[in-house]
Amino acid sequence: MKNFIIPVLALTLLVACKKNPEKPVPNVIDSMAQAKEKNIEMAAQKKKTDVAAVKTANDEILQALKSKDYKTFTSFIHPEKGISFSMYGFVDPKEDMHFSKADFEKYLPTKTLYTWGAQDGSGDPYKATIKDYLAKWVFSTDFTASQYSFNKFLAGGNSLNNLKKIYPGQDFTENYIKGSEKNGGMDWKTIRFVFEEFQGKQYLVAVVNDQWTI
Repeated sequence: MKNFIIPVLALTLLVACKKNPEKPVPNVIDSMAQAKEKNIEMAAQKKKTDVAAVKTANDEILQALKSKDYKTFTSFIHPEKGISFSMYGFVDPKEDMHFSKADFEKYLPTKTLYTWGAQDGSGDPYKATIKDYLAKWVFSTDFTASQYSFNKFLAGGNSLNNLKKIYPGQDFTENYIKGSEKNGGMDWKTIRFVFEEFQGKQYLVAVVNDQWTI
């Protein structure tokens, strides 16, 4: 009988232990809460730093375009993903011009003509060298005097804006110049830069121009 009682007691104790697992002691709970709070603070600080880094990169790129310092502009092109250019707000990865960083550097000084897209209204292909496209289309007006926004669209026209769909979750900037009263505000222009962090630096993966289209 004794031999039977002992295993039953042991089994009862085992079940009781499973039903009542040991709870973490208070100092362990406090440490876990502090670690979680620290991780949240670090993530928030990193995002804050990223916002500042994107703004700095945005301004340096605009200044480089204004002064036609294309060496500096090229230094911001993503080393692995390269860069894409969209003539208007609708981004079409299959049709938009795309360069690797190496090809951009190689063909920048040449007279090679590229077809960057179709012009609104006429539908005629827009052909230009890289330098001419940057000077006459990308920086067609002084965007250093524009209104800046981070991950927010300021401009809105009648063309489809699918930037967030093509580049989901990625940071972008908008540099917007509002239209004149003389033209009913329809002559607005904007330039958007899409960024991606790589090895601690913000790089360009896309340049998207936008304006009122017919």
